[in-house]
Amino acid sequence: MNSKRLLRAETILPDDAADALLVGRVWSKASAGPCPVMISGGRVLDLSGLAATMSALLETENLAVLLRTASDLPDLGALDTFLSGENGMVLAPVDLQAIKAAGVTFADSMLERVIEEQAKGDPLRAQDIRARLAPVLGDSLRGLVAGSEQAAKVKSLLQDMGLWSQYLEVGIGPDAEIFTKSQPMSSVGCGALVGIHPISQWNNPEPEIVLALRADGTIVGATLGNDVNLRDVEGRSALLLGKAKDNNASCSIGPFIRLFDEKFTIDDLRRVKVLLLVQGEDGFEMEGESPLEAISRSPENLASQLRNRNHQYPDGAVLFLGTMFAPVKDRRGAGLGFTHEVGDRVEISTSKLGRLVNWVERSDACPEWTFGVGALIRNLAGRGLLDKA
Repeated sequence: MNSKRLLRAETILPDDAADALLVGRVWSKASAGPCPVMISGGRVLDLSGLAATMSALLETENLAVLLRTASDLPDLGALDTFLSGENGMVLAPVDLQAIKAAGVTFADSMLERVIEEQAKGDPLRAQDIRARLAPVLGDSLRGLVAGSEQAAKVKSLLQDMGLWSQYLEVGIGPDAEIFTKSQPMSSVGCGALVGIHPISQWNNPEPEIVLALRADGTIVGATLGNDVNLRDVEGRSALLLGKAKDNNASCSIGPFIRLFDEKFTIDDLRRVKVLLLVQGEDGFEMEGESPLEAISRSPENLASQLRNRNHQYPDGAVLFLGTMFAPVKDRRGAGLGFTHEVGDRVEISTSKLGRLVNWVERSDACPEWTFGVGALIRNLAGRGLLDKA
């Protein structure tokens, strides 16, 4: 492993790690396969005897209580040995779950989506459009509750001004945008490369809170995610959303899912602030901060729009809640805004969920995704764990 990219446990764990109930996945060299694990005292404890997949683990009744009182769990080694590659590697903390995302859920990023649409994916036009739209839309959208009577009045006003957009429809209208971010088993974890499609010249990280849902829709915990986005591709046409969002290594989740319990509740989650730090090999640096309280729809509302009587997920799901970050700091020249360069270090963090760290590469240069659902089934069968999946 590149020594400059070596992570340590204290770097990625929550500030209150001693009180946090953290579950996730690692690839264990000793077990020759993926293992659901709990992180305790900087050690990686194997939960395969309880459940062979994260999907099955999160379906376990009274999971938080069970894990708090568990004893004699097999110890796979120190977390540092998985971050270094000695004993394996840290994987995304999901496997069979559907990977879904909510879009346009914060006013600031909503404005940037409208700008992308108006600019048709051309970053050179974005600065001028932003200067014209921000005074009108910025003041109108802040603090607006999606689907409310006031939102309907703002919609009517913007329509009269000729400023209505499909992004505003899902941003402040009654129906949220819920899309498939990536395929089950395809997301990468903390410490991995994240991929930018080589056709893109205008792109950005999207730091987000990610909910973990059971099959019945119960929200059992949360983690961090990077919903990597190609602004120029989506800006050309919203129908290119799949190409803008779902590419090799373009979805990062982790480092671990923090389960809700008496020490971390969904009300605590509402109060978190998501921090972004991008550091380039060219010396470029960008920081940002996003309070989840600024979201236009509650986590519960978004979860209910994902999973309901009309749409079920028998293996559970994870849901990206959207981002308020749409970076505009110039990088390649005046007025060109932000875009990634190969080698960028991207850190997404909150004090309660830890730090998700990845490095940027072209999607065609990232390791190919080869270990899918079929490979998982064969691996578990060979290890005698299929009945626990």
